[in-house]
Amino acid sequence: MATLLNHIDFQLINYYLNKGKLTFRTNIMKKPTLKLLVGLVLLGTISANAQDKVIHDAEYYILKSQHGDKWEQQDKEIQKKLADLEKKHGSKPNIIHIMWDDTAVGEIGVPQIQAPRGFKTPNMNKFAAEGQYYARMYTEPSCTPTRAAFQTGRHAVRSGMYTVSFPYEYGGMSEKETTIAEVLSDVGYATAFYGKGHLGDIEQSYMTNMGYDEALWAPYNQVPSLYVTRGELGPMFPTSVDPSLYPNDPYDMDPGWRPSGYVWALEGTKNGPTREWGTPPNEDDYYAMEGECQKRTIDFIKKSVAADKPFFISYQPIAASFLGTQPGVAKKSASASILHEFLVGFDQWLPELLGTLKEQGVEENTLVILMADNGPMTHHGPDGMVETLHTGGKGDFTEGAVRVPFLVRWPSVIAPNQVVGDIIHVTDLYTTFATLAGATKSIPTDRIIDGVDQTSLLLNGDTFSRRDNVNIYTGDILAAQVKGRFKRHWVGELPGLSGASFYDLYNDPREVMPKMLPGFTTKTMFDVMRARHELMIRKYPNEKHPRGMPLTGLENPRPAVQKASEFRFKEGDLPFNPKEFLEYELPYDPTMENWGSGNNN
Repeated sequence: MATLLNHIDFQLINYYLNKGKLTFRTNIMKKPTLKLLVGLVLLGTISANAQDKVIHDAEYYILKSQHGDKWEQQDKEIQKKLADLEKKHGSKPNIIHIMWDDTAVGEIGVPQIQAPRGFKTPNMNKFAAEGQYYARMYTEPSCTPTRAAFQTGRHAVRSGMYTVSFPYEYGGMSEKETTIAEVLSDVGYATAFYGKGHLGDIEQSYMTNMGYDEALWAPYNQVPSLYVTRGELGPMFPTSVDPSLYPNDPYDMDPGWRPSGYVWALEGTKNGPTREWGTPPNEDDYYAMEGECQKRTIDFIKKSVAADKPFFISYQPIAASFLGTQPGVAKKSASASILHEFLVGFDQWLPELLGTLKEQGVEENTLVILMADNGPMTHHGPDGMVETLHTGGKGDFTEGAVRVPFLVRWPSVIAPNQVVGDIIHVTDLYTTFATLAGATKSIPTDRIIDGVDQTSLLLNGDTFSRRDNVNIYTGDILAAQVKGRFKRHWVGELPGLSGASFYDLYNDPREVMPKMLPGFTTKTMFDVMRARHELMIRKYPNEKHPRGMPLTGLENPRPAVQKASEFRFKEGDLPFNPKEFLEYELPYDPTMENWGSGNNN
């Protein structure tokens, strides 16, 4: 018991039990028994950590204690198969990961859903049939958090990257985080990033400072596409973009308050200079970004093959302008929605990507993944962003926000026509890619890695997942948790009371019939699950993301961009330090999530 006390903070457990943080029915479990249970689980977790170099969240060890022997045998078979593949192809597998915005489960890969919606993606549907269609891929609820989770293998709350970046963000991903590009670079992979980075506008968050050998990336989301003359004369507030189009406003005392030195994209190479790409507000440049990213993707494949190096490409499409398709360009879909126009256009390019892999002789040694970053922008978003199979959308904690299309193709390795019903999370790709590349020794061991190795699920298919649970955060708030078929909404519960916050996702996949009494068998188990999760956070605290002046260190900044990294006033004229705001983090507000996406209609 003395050993147990050395590892357990009973004051914290008492806080959970007695202060309303968690509530337990004494007729289900007595408090001393619960203290011992939580403590023993935590102790088991710590003992497991001593054996495993990579530190996972507590629930992983609960499953490993029950399935570890089976997993160990699977891992031996997997390593043999990977060694045989490397011998056959003379190289580790190439990995291409493509992730775009705001798409509901069923929007791609299911022609029966597409037909009555006015668009078709025959090539992506064929892609799905040639490999695996995953039905339960979970992400974070919005774009920056999911992209941070993918890069680090960690929930975005752990790195402080849980809010959506806008110009100017004055912050970004910390250089202390270890990205998947850095992990793969350590074992000789050529790495490239193209598209929507959306991880901040400070230098340490530049993609070329995050392990990528070369990159062309947008530091923000698609909102700057509105910061042009058409936006000023259309949906934006008058004078908020370009006051020069209007008569002088004598009451506008601080015109420089508006962001004006934004960028379309940045480009550069690892350890090399970073340059601005494109010249806002030139819309032609904005619309040209997608084609440029696709061109560079093809070129990087060819260059890597010629250099006889395995490659990792993260292509995260810009996807759209919020002003719609480029003026003068014909529509590609009958629906003509922003999302469907992108999906159809991307679908038309996909054969070029797959054809290039085949022409270069690396198709059978290349894993290609297609997925979305979160559910549709159902709150205050553009037309066409609607619920499909699940309730809710971007910014929410319901299934419609965090379950996305996820398609996997790897000829000769992954059998076709598979539907996978297991739970998988975007963070799992980090650990899985590292396993495929033989790079697990480069995964950091001083922090929690939420991603679990899903190589067995990838290679063996349905029912081989090593995850049955998901933590769903909105901002820095643990809003809901999933365990198998069951779900509990934490947000909305009244302290000290039990309510209708439990769901059976098999029988209520849209979360429209919350239950109380029928879910009480799961109540205490969710309480304990949350306690274990929060105790692990106490041991490995979440970080804050760094803050700083935006868009510094560019080789070719335009005058407006240069001004963005400077104050528009003399610091000495102020009775306070104007940089103090960089140290102050506003409380999380869901209205910051892309025009209020979040349940705040």
